[in-house]
Amino acid sequence: MGREGELWAWALCGARWRARASLRLRPSPRPSPSPSPSRQHFSTSRRQSTSGGGSTNSHHHQYHHQQSQSQSGSRSGFGSHVVLKRWLSRALSFGKQRVGGIPYFPVVLGFAASGCLGTGLLVVFADDHNTSHNPPGISNTAGTGKKKVIVLGTGWGGMSFLKNLDSTLYDVRVVSPRNYFVFTPLLPSVTSGSVEARSIVEPIRRIIRSKGKHVQFHEAECIKIDAAKKVVICKDVSKVRPKGKEEFALQYDYLVVAVGATTNTFGTKGVREYCHFLKEVYDAEKIKESIQNCFESASLPHLNKEDRQKLLSFVVVGGGPTGVEFAAELHDLIYDDLLNLYPHLHNDVKITLVQSGDHILNTYDERISKYAEQKFTREGIHVKTGCRVLGVQDGAIDFKIKSSGQLVNLPYGMIVWSTGIGTRPVVSDFMNQIGQSDRRVLATDEWLRIKNCHGTFGIGDCASIEQRRIVEDVSYLFKLADKSNSGSLTIEEFVEVMEQVRQRYPQIDIYMERQHMRGVLGLLADAVKDGNRGSMQLDIENFKQAISKVDSQMKSMPATAQVAAQQGEYLAHCFNHMAAEVHDNIAPEGPMRIRGKGRHRFQPFQYRHLGQFAPLGGEKAAYELPGDWVSIGRSTQWLWYSVYASKQVSWRTRTLVVFDWTKKMFFGRDSSRID
Repeated sequence: MGREGELWAWALCGARWRARASLRLRPSPRPSPSPSPSRQHFSTSRRQSTSGGGSTNSHHHQYHHQQSQSQSGSRSGFGSHVVLKRWLSRALSFGKQRVGGIPYFPVVLGFAASGCLGTGLLVVFADDHNTSHNPPGISNTAGTGKKKVIVLGTGWGGMSFLKNLDSTLYDVRVVSPRNYFVFTPLLPSVTSGSVEARSIVEPIRRIIRSKGKHVQFHEAECIKIDAAKKVVICKDVSKVRPKGKEEFALQYDYLVVAVGATTNTFGTKGVREYCHFLKEVYDAEKIKESIQNCFESASLPHLNKEDRQKLLSFVVVGGGPTGVEFAAELHDLIYDDLLNLYPHLHNDVKITLVQSGDHILNTYDERISKYAEQKFTREGIHVKTGCRVLGVQDGAIDFKIKSSGQLVNLPYGMIVWSTGIGTRPVVSDFMNQIGQSDRRVLATDEWLRIKNCHGTFGIGDCASIEQRRIVEDVSYLFKLADKSNSGSLTIEEFVEVMEQVRQRYPQIDIYMERQHMRGVLGLLADAVKDGNRGSMQLDIENFKQAISKVDSQMKSMPATAQVAAQQGEYLAHCFNHMAAEVHDNIAPEGPMRIRGKGRHRFQPFQYRHLGQFAPLGGEKAAYELPGDWVSIGRSTQWLWYSVYASKQVSWRTRTLVVFDWTKKMFFGRDSSRID
């Protein structure tokens, strides 16, 4: 219908028309000359009505009308058409008027008439808005004046980022194939029934509800990141998605990649076909069901002893925190609950933990590792360390004992694979685009910026920080310290420059802490004799020797929830500061630049290790704190309960988890299987 828009009409009519009511359109008077707020409000109204899934064809139509009193009398069909034509002409003339300060374009007309079939209704709808201006597939092109931020993932990193971000400063979209957050440290408890699956998940929309309209969530899977165009391609994961509209695209100014990681199979044959993993809630529920299947099948009367022993042989591959905790939960489930229901199967159960390293929990303090091995051995869990898995078959696993070269074929009824982290397909494709194809995870700098890709950030298990080595900047640091250009440094100049750059190189503090140094002067221990420090002059070789060992303490951060949560919080602070720089002209807060002038915008990320738990079953746990402090025993298990309850993301999950623990203590774990 030209610039006035498209018209839709729906008519229900009888044999004759009788006008019952008329609709009078009463536009508000023109507001005082202040068009900008009106246009902004109108844009916001349309944006709120746009579907988050990608369709931009639905709009919010505002109109004012007054329905007149019902009038008696009849009009012929010709008269009705005259009335309709008159109203339509008036409606389309309202294109430049305003209603409530908003440009008035949508028009809704109601025309009622009665006939032999009762009341008829004619609705004419005029919409001036043309949606064809959006590029095909791009679903968030509407301008808001804010930078567009896309967050991929609803794990620890993504949720920590969202909770700490001032979302009023950005247009934020969250994309994830799951519409909930999972408290992953309790996944092993779900496999045994100690905690219900629903108790450790919280809906994402409930978490971001406090953010209001500034944060939108889309339940979809990101299948491709186009770094050149700054677009992410997403796929609807719903089973009721409209045909032909499975995919949509979102533009971004900043992209936060927090998609986590998959389990690393190391290319071992048969792992994906026959092994269970423990990364998601559905993984834990499948494991729980598989355990029940093994016991029910082993109870059938036609099986011999060999069949029963094979069904009740449980193998766990991986002696890290997840594998050890699952083995402990499995042992408690079987010996505290299931064998009370299946007493005739007591002698047929076997649990085996296969570890490639020399010890289980080898990232923990040595005292914890030894205690765990001794406890498992006492309780009948077979710990096989120093083993290399060769392949997994249907019903058996092949591994080699490294020390002796012996080949072992171990039958199993259920096997759980819990070793390392792998790369998700979308991350692999993204790394190929930005020249990081030779890596396992995304490489970021100390500010969590993905290298070789402007405006993108990586947090959590899918990324790893490549800390800048201090030896790479030796000449710059020496020049910075040598203010007199003498070619040598005094001890005072050395101390001064090292104090200045400690923030830029976090490994300095890490090295000093591990070497129990009280100050940067301790770095000179290998380069300068104690008796000569007062008058010693350092040339560049002495300077390099003094700091050469600092980089030796650099290690990749563990792929834990603790690291991801701290990274998300840190990155949110950076985003808040970026917006404040523009609006409030805030000065940079980071350390001084070594190879340039001025200061960095932010402090580099520095992980603060707060300790780590290791539940060992039997109401016992181990806890390692920074430094040289270790706690093991029942009291530590109760500390584990209190800490994990307090770390829940809501009072709802906190209440449910505590209730599940209490229920387990009084009534045991439920072995019922409800499909």
